[in-house]
Amino acid sequence: MAEAVPTLRWNNISSVSPSIHRLSPPHLRRAQVIRQPNVISGFNPRISCKAVELATSAEKEVAETKIKKNRYEIENLTTWLLKQEQAGHIDTELTIVLSSISLACKQIASLLQRSSIINLTGLQGTVNIQGEDQKKLDVISNELFCNCLRSSGRTGIIASEEEDVPVAVEETYSGNYIVVFDPIDGSANIDTSMSTGSIFGIYGPDSQCLVDLDDDSTLDQAKEKCIISVCQPGSNLLAAGYCLYSSSVVFTISIGRGVYAFTLDPSYGEFVLTHENIKIPNSGRIYSFNEGNYDLFDEKLKKYLDDLKKPGPNGKPYSGRYVGCLVGEIHRMLLVGGIYGNPDNKKAKNGNLRLLYECAPMSYLIEQAGGKAIDGHKRILDIKPDQIHQRTPIFIGSPDEIEKLEKYLS
Repeated sequence: MAEAVPTLRWNNISSVSPSIHRLSPPHLRRAQVIRQPNVISGFNPRISCKAVELATSAEKEVAETKIKKNRYEIENLTTWLLKQEQAGHIDTELTIVLSSISLACKQIASLLQRSSIINLTGLQGTVNIQGEDQKKLDVISNELFCNCLRSSGRTGIIASEEEDVPVAVEETYSGNYIVVFDPIDGSANIDTSMSTGSIFGIYGPDSQCLVDLDDDSTLDQAKEKCIISVCQPGSNLLAAGYCLYSSSVVFTISIGRGVYAFTLDPSYGEFVLTHENIKIPNSGRIYSFNEGNYDLFDEKLKKYLDDLKKPGPNGKPYSGRYVGCLVGEIHRMLLVGGIYGNPDNKKAKNGNLRLLYECAPMSYLIEQAGGKAIDGHKRILDIKPDQIHQRTPIFIGSPDEIEKLEKYLS
């Protein structure tokens, strides 16, 4: 009687040759049996290439490693400015001026965070040149800005919203750049811990202009020369920016080559690059107007605002947002798009915002990010101020939104 010999049955695995199986050593045969799945009769499974899978997983691991490494690569404002200087985009003088402005912003941010604790809320008891009641931090932040710019040794003329006339830096410190700034924008928000900010613009070198700060007499020729030097259109700006004091402290800047934002890292007190080459969306669904003045607006503007409140193609109207701080409005707009307006009205024939300190620097930033800014008829950056505290209406934001507004105002 013949002895039964055990055999291995392969269910329709055509890719495995029986002759190869018979020639395989027993230990390999066992391994082959273990690896084979339970195959249903008549089904030919596809054989996947493990080498490809391993290579793909290896590439993913390398990519993930690179991402993890990039998370620890920090570029601060100082490093970024030095790179711009090395590339020839700005000179050493302007680098120092911008660094001094960032220092002033850090000091102001620190005071704002502790304002309620160290009794810096409320009114100072004085009135600025515009007839506005000054907050305590209006006065202090103005001094901080002026001191930082003086100590930089590269600033020739300083013009502040809080000063009656432009201030020429003392002869022993004077440089060439003209710096205009609003030390605290939205100061009415300080007492309620809402968003505030600082705005600045920098114009090119000009001949030195010295003014006796203690002279209370009428403007002499030197002071007039200062005012003429400062009264330049926004198209002449070399750099502009703002610092937002909110849940984060964000320093946003343009030197004519795009818009970059740096967030203050409180752990070591440095502005760190967080938003590179910001581009404003072509359109947005947010509008920001002080509609408390609605009845004072022009009829064409009223029609525009009424239409924004009607449901659009998506079935939703525009959303209204207004925080009473230009810096906060512009920062949101740069990131999500929309339109901001501070128009003229029956009680404010030229609007409420200053051309030199607020509208021109912000328009410069928005245009660098691909947006538009107009006064209702012409480009903001083309307006040459006749007075240092001149006001202007402004509509600023995403290009499609501004073009839509122009159709209503034309």
